[in-house]
Amino acid sequence: MTIDYLIVGQGLAGSLLAWELMRRDCSVIIIDNGQENASQVAAGLINPVTGMRFVKSAGVDTLLPAAKQTYSTLSAIFRQAFYIEKPMLRIFRSGKELTHCLKRLDNPDYRDYLGAIMPPDTSINNLTMPFGCLQQQQTGYLLTRPLLACLRDFFIARQCYRPAALDYRDIQLQPELRWQDISPRRIIFCEGYHATQNPWFSWLPFQPVKGEILTLEHHGGLPDKILNFGDWLIPLNSRHIRVGATFDRDNLDSVPTERGKNALLGALKSLSPPLAQATLITHQAHVRPCTLDKQPFIGPHPRHPQLAIFNGFGAKGSLQIPLHGRYFADFLLNNASLPSPIQRHYATHFPT
Repeated sequence: MTIDYLIVGQGLAGSLLAWELMRRDCSVIIIDNGQENASQVAAGLINPVTGMRFVKSAGVDTLLPAAKQTYSTLSAIFRQAFYIEKPMLRIFRSGKELTHCLKRLDNPDYRDYLGAIMPPDTSINNLTMPFGCLQQQQTGYLLTRPLLACLRDFFIARQCYRPAALDYRDIQLQPELRWQDISPRRIIFCEGYHATQNPWFSWLPFQPVKGEILTLEHHGGLPDKILNFGDWLIPLNSRHIRVGATFDRDNLDSVPTERGKNALLGALKSLSPPLAQATLITHQAHVRPCTLDKQPFIGPHPRHPQLAIFNGFGAKGSLQIPLHGRYFADFLLNNASLPSPIQRHYATHFPT
């Protein structure tokens, strides 16, 4: 079987790239081992301004409209909502954070993303806010698991999906590119942190990070807003919340830990003492495919251009993948330039 693209991995990166290529009339097959991936566990949080110094995410002014458009289109096709836009309360943890925020409020480039500041010791639904808080705008979260399920069904219905655990040794490079009975023009790896074991792309400077997330049932009142207090809290409905995420570079597995759970519950109790009585519903862990320079890895292999990678979006995948998928499709079909190709790491990391 001859096709245009074989995509390895049906996480958010692989799914949205396959969708974009199929939308452009390319023949695509996506293979996946069926195991829970980081995209399915991740919160899908979109927050344009982050960090202690309140810095805009690079390219957010173009990334965010593209993401919203993509998720709106998919919602219309599958007749269900995937992106939930919801304001965020950024709870200051120090006077320095408040000072940095005040500087950003004077910058017109931040006007669309930062709202009103609430003064120290403001009381909202029993939240502890000794330094006050800021309301952030154009924030929200992606319902990643339902979206991936819909796209999987879409791929299956069009015979574009194969459940398979890829063995790299089954990929034949010469005399033509081949995997099992498929001869693709290109194989594109969208494997998340598993790419650290990929024989062609493991040289890239990944910095994978394990994160743990809790889903809880509570009986105290909370504002219908995302909360950012060092960790984050997403209100799923009036009784259920998701809280995360821990940060662990040393234990790269999907095993939930008591240490991670206790750290999240402790932070939650400090935010709002009544939440200490919340009931644990699920405790999940995943490994995010973060990168050394905080930029994704996109592009062909330097010696085997028939192999390519689309990966490394880390915690900002929901924001970044839609537009980068368009950029990569433009590159694959029209040889357009990529905004941040993996060539930037050839000199420093590719083995000679």
